[in-house]
Amino acid sequence: MSNKDLSKQIITLVGGEDNVNSVFHCATRLRFKLKDSGKADKATLEKTPGVITVVENSGQFQVVIGNNVGQVFDQIMKETSLQDADKNGKDEESESTGILGKAVDIISSIFSPILGALAGAGVLKGLLALILSLEWISNTSGTYLILNAASDSVFYFLPVFLAVTAARKFKANQFVSVAIAGALIYPAVIAAVGAPDKLSFLGIPIVLVNYSSSVIPIILAVWVQSYVEKWFRSIIHESVRNILVPMFALLIVIPLTFLAFGPVGSLISDGLASGYTWLYNLSPLVAGAIAGAFWQVFVIFGVHWGFVPIMLSNIATLGSDTMLPILAAAVLSQAGAVFGVFLKSKNTQLKALAGSSTLSAVFGITEPTIYGVTLKLKKPFIYACISGAVGGAIIAAGGARAIAFSLPGLLALPTYFGSGFAWAAIGIAVAFVLAMVLVFVLGFDDPEAEAAEKPSEPVVKQEGTRIDKEAIASPLSGKLLPLDSTPDEAFASGAMGKGIVIEPSSGVLTSPVNGVVTTVFPTGHAIGITSEGGAELLIHVGVNTVKLKGQHFNKKVKEGERVEQGQLLLEFDVEAIRAAGFVTATPVIVTNSASYLDVLMNTGTDVKNGELLLTLIN
Repeated sequence: MSNKDLSKQIITLVGGEDNVNSVFHCATRLRFKLKDSGKADKATLEKTPGVITVVENSGQFQVVIGNNVGQVFDQIMKETSLQDADKNGKDEESESTGILGKAVDIISSIFSPILGALAGAGVLKGLLALILSLEWISNTSGTYLILNAASDSVFYFLPVFLAVTAARKFKANQFVSVAIAGALIYPAVIAAVGAPDKLSFLGIPIVLVNYSSSVIPIILAVWVQSYVEKWFRSIIHESVRNILVPMFALLIVIPLTFLAFGPVGSLISDGLASGYTWLYNLSPLVAGAIAGAFWQVFVIFGVHWGFVPIMLSNIATLGSDTMLPILAAAVLSQAGAVFGVFLKSKNTQLKALAGSSTLSAVFGITEPTIYGVTLKLKKPFIYACISGAVGGAIIAAGGARAIAFSLPGLLALPTYFGSGFAWAAIGIAVAFVLAMVLVFVLGFDDPEAEAAEKPSEPVVKQEGTRIDKEAIASPLSGKLLPLDSTPDEAFASGAMGKGIVIEPSSGVLTSPVNGVVTTVFPTGHAIGITSEGGAELLIHVGVNTVKLKGQHFNKKVKEGERVEQGQLLLEFDVEAIRAAGFVTATPVIVTNSASYLDVLMNTGTDVKNGELLLTLIN
């Protein structure tokens, strides 16, 4: 379905816009904070075309989309009012999230929006170093000056970028946050670093450090800024609030940052870099094997964000980072494993998914690979972890290091240029090839072709010597009622055929079968479908809703269109229809039920979209 349709269905299935506290996205997934996760229909979401999987982690309801997550997120912003950060009040953390979950959430919220810029600038920086070493340009030329500025600006002004994203997370004034970051890297301040004359503020000595490329000081400063602004907003009259609150925030936070947060943050950064270096130097080979083996496990649980500040701190304080090349082996091992699935699988749908996932994994995006293929098949994921350990050990033993941050993947190779580059290339190649070979030789449980073509479909045509069955999935979520409960006599009497009634809990109507749309009423209130097994179905939303003349209905298909079970057919506003005085009870009728020995109904009281609704006995 289109990004617009997908965004609407996602919002509906997470419980509606009113159930969303906040939403943002990273490289491959939408990250929701829901008021009540019990209202979300996770099973149906996982079956939705365009959704790879759904993960609940660290207090977040994460919908994995893949590379086009940005476009889906943009559609959500257009179709809803969720871009208004104050719409649902404060974005409170779940009490059950825990300290680690909250820390991961804060780090991911702050760093994920700028990863693209960091990665692109990092690759450009690596390419520039390669070009310079080959003596294609001079480091005194205007060409080098401009390209170096383009590649280095993101890292030099990193506190400014982090000020924006941290302000969004902590609900502080973004422009004040940027002003604080600007003060940290103000030219006169940078020039004073290392000067023989010691500076003080109101008699208090200032420990000046170079805050360009720093991470932790600005995050601490913006966090404190959010509380300072909150307190002053509560005591200052609204007539002068817009002037005095920023003034007091600047007046208080900037000196505190230079006196306390900055030095403390720099010490934390230095400590993280030194601690990692100490552990790495104990045994590079063991460190490389462990990181290469378990990195994708960290990705699954979402805790990989905790390593981003360490990588950036290493580059800022040490000039390079040894972790990033090792992680490239972990990423490329997943690419090799999924490519092995592509080569070996006889399942056409799995083969197509594996092919596209290989490409995204090669360039550093592994979520579609993991959730869509390797983790589902289990064995390929294990083979990839083993191969990542081997490749990571080779890279670490060779002393490879990254001179700039970038997403681990093939495009990041230029950032590893220098000492140990050959070992990085060898380790990455070994990780890819070994994973591919292990998958191809040792194999995996390849789903049968028919099952793969209908992965989430409960509609199974069982053919035997004595009896055939065809199952019909529910097109709606809601309460089940007998057919004779509908106030429409034509349906209640069974004259139109046997069936069942659903009182919908949401206005998302999907196809109950694989088949062809035979009828779409111009008003959108009723749809007819003929299944591949020959069942003729009529879905009629409400009673006398034809009188609405299409109001509150949004058709998604047309007559003659072939549809898959679970495909979105129609959206309708349940509450608006009820408010207009119409009954929304929806009959699902088998109009050719006389052709069957029996039509068996779901005996439950409630049903979810996609669950078994009717069984036709032939």
